[in-house]
Amino acid sequence: MNWLQALILGIVQGLTEFLPVSSSGHLEIGQALLGSSGEDNLTFAIVVHTATVLSTLVVLWREVAQLFQGTFATPRWNEEKNYVAKILVSMIPVFIVGMFFKDTVESFFGKGLLLVGICLLVTAVLLMLSEWMTKKRKSAGHEVGYKDAIIIGLAQACAVLPGLSRYGTSPAARRMPAPDRL
Repeated sequence: MNWLQALILGIVQGLTEFLPVSSSGHLEIGQALLGSSGEDNLTFAIVVHTATVLSTLVVLWREVAQLFQGTFATPRWNEEKNYVAKILVSMIPVFIVGMFFKDTVESFFGKGLLLVGICLLVTAVLLMLSEWMTKKRKSAGHEVGYKDAIIIGLAQACAVLPGLSRYGTSPAARRMPAPDRL
C-alpha cells in the first residue's frame, strides 16, 4: 500500500467511523477499488482503528474522566461503577469471539466484497427495524440494564464482520424488544 492509498483509506475511516455504517466494510471496499491487498492491510486496519479509539478518547475525555473519577473515588457502588460494569459485561461476547474465533473472523477480511455487501444490507435492515420499533414502542428511552448490555455485546460480537456496523448494531440491539429469558 502506498502513501496515497493509505491517505485515501484513512479519510474513508475517519468519515465512516462515527456514522452507523461499517468503517471496516468501507475500508474493504476502498482497498478493493484501489487494488490494495496483502498483509499490510491488516496492519493498516489496526493502525486506523487504534487512531479512532484515541480520537474517541480525545473527543469524550470529560465523560471518560468522569467515569474514572466516579469509579475509583469511593469504594461504594455508585452510578459510574454500575455504568462501567455494564460496559465490561457488554465486552464479554467480543472477548469470547476474539479469543476463540480470531482466525475465523480474520478469514472474512480480504475475501471479496460479497460478504461486505450482505453485511451492509443487514446493517441497513437492522437500522430500519430499530427505527420502526422505536416509533412503535413510543417509549424507546429506557435505562440500559445488564440484559441490554449482554444483547448489545452480542451485537458487537457479530459486528466484527466487515460491513456490519458496530455503531449501527448497538443502538439497533438496544431498541429491539429483548427476550424475556436470557
